[in-house]
Amino acid sequence: MAILSVGAETISLDGGRKSRGNLTKARIRWVVAALLLVFATVGGRLIQLGATVTDSTIEGVARDVITASRPPILDRNGLEMAVDIRVPSLFAEPRRIIDVEEAVHKLRTVLPDLDEDWLRKRLTGDKGFVWIKRELTPAIEEKVFQLGIPGLDFVTESKRFYPSGAEASHVLGAVNIDNQGTMGIEKHMDDDSLALLQSVGLARGNDLTPVSLSIDLRVQHAVYEQLVDALARYKAIAAAGVVMDVRTGEILALVSLPDFDPNNPSTLFQDYNGVKNDRFNRITSGIYELGSTFKTITMAGAIDSGKVRITDQFDARFGVRFGRFTIDDFHGKHRILSVPEIYKYSSNIGTIHVMQAMGKDDFRAFLSKIGMDQPVPFELPEMRKPKVPAKFSEIVAATSSFGHGLSVSPLHMVRAVAAFVNDGNMVVPTMYKRSEEEARKTYVPVISPSTSEEIRYLMRLNALEGSGTRMNKIANGYRVGGKTGTAEKVVGKSYSSDKTLSVFASAFPLDDPRYAMVILVDEPQRENAQSGTTAGWNAGEVTGRIVQRVAPMLGIAPDFSEMLDSELVPPELR
Repeated sequence: MAILSVGAETISLDGGRKSRGNLTKARIRWVVAALLLVFATVGGRLIQLGATVTDSTIEGVARDVITASRPPILDRNGLEMAVDIRVPSLFAEPRRIIDVEEAVHKLRTVLPDLDEDWLRKRLTGDKGFVWIKRELTPAIEEKVFQLGIPGLDFVTESKRFYPSGAEASHVLGAVNIDNQGTMGIEKHMDDDSLALLQSVGLARGNDLTPVSLSIDLRVQHAVYEQLVDALARYKAIAAAGVVMDVRTGEILALVSLPDFDPNNPSTLFQDYNGVKNDRFNRITSGIYELGSTFKTITMAGAIDSGKVRITDQFDARFGVRFGRFTIDDFHGKHRILSVPEIYKYSSNIGTIHVMQAMGKDDFRAFLSKIGMDQPVPFELPEMRKPKVPAKFSEIVAATSSFGHGLSVSPLHMVRAVAAFVNDGNMVVPTMYKRSEEEARKTYVPVISPSTSEEIRYLMRLNALEGSGTRMNKIANGYRVGGKTGTAEKVVGKSYSSDKTLSVFASAFPLDDPRYAMVILVDEPQRENAQSGTTAGWNAGEVTGRIVQRVAPMLGIAPDFSEMLDSELVPPELR
């Protein structure tokens, strides 16, 4: 050990070096400890922020749900009816906002529609994530980025887009801001399987298999245009229509007016033609007294029972009395009428006698057989149960035979008409594509092929000589047949003579039936001084115009041969 002596003092050089070395090491240890503490703090914060981003929800909705995809919806020919588009949505992390007032001011320069007080409250506090504005354009997204406000960010979510706008709104339905189905086929898909796919992550950012509907957008467009025209032409408060393939049960078109634009759900609360728009689907949710269209049902049941033959005659000279009430005909012939005459003249008296020959209990049982007293099995969730009395008294059976005193939906009627013309097989209607082979598995025989043949004859006869002549003139060559129904609407507790519901239930072409259709016009007015308000003048004419438009699209060529109509006459009437 080196020792240095200076005067009386002795200094150890090795000891001094050791002391200074210990001090340096201590300082290093403190610096390292401080750095570790800083890194630990920063790392912990980063982990915390990372965990927050990974596990966070925005306004209570998980990010994975917000970014989930929906499958494209196509019509039967592959045309797009609904697709997803990717859009940016702006959210904020209030706890990261440095200067709330500056952020509010800058944001409103880009998004002036945001309320200042509302925005200030949104950006204040220690919340994790809050929405500021959803479904923005890329241009707005870029402008917000340029503001450079910390604590603001975007998430790319799916926005549903409907290329056809309102034309198929009651078919497709709508989705909410979180891209979840709220009505129509969109809600059915969620209820059926899509929600499960989204919950397990299979619908996030993936190309899902398109959903093919039975709808033919060409037919849908034609029906939509004619019903919009009907609202204006007849100054009606509402109109609706449905077209169904009688062999497969596929719905080719379904329109209910007033409607809404699914691209702009706020239209649900706007007025259209003086009527407030809502979600009301008149084809599936609307239940109505469908008037004389029910005479087709009465004839089918009575003839198929074997208790009435198409060659029979009934006394229609006098009204039918029930206590102090007498039921008469609108334009009565007041003579003996054959079954075909009862149908083409739309005789209430004759129809009551036909039902009575069948028997009121058998008539009521037939309504159950064709499903008139239960909701129609169908994909659209907007359904209502029909109102059909469980038991028929004599007078209820009488009025029900011509469509009063019971209420069913147009979907019930189109399904029944399809069965009456397709050799008697009730088929389950569907909004999805289905082959005839698949459809046959759902067939339920409700009348015999021979009865079906006679009903086709009656429907065509009414087009040629009865209340459907105006329809037939417009759709000449397409061998359409059907039955009108003009029902007085209930206002308060009584029937109104000036508020009516007009219906036409039809099928075409009746020499080889393919399609059934029901058209409804609510509270129609006269088109002009020479016209009337009964169904032949409005719902009938609309039917004719639709057939004229859609038959060529569906591969049906016009044929003006009178031989085809003569071949529809049953052998017993030739």
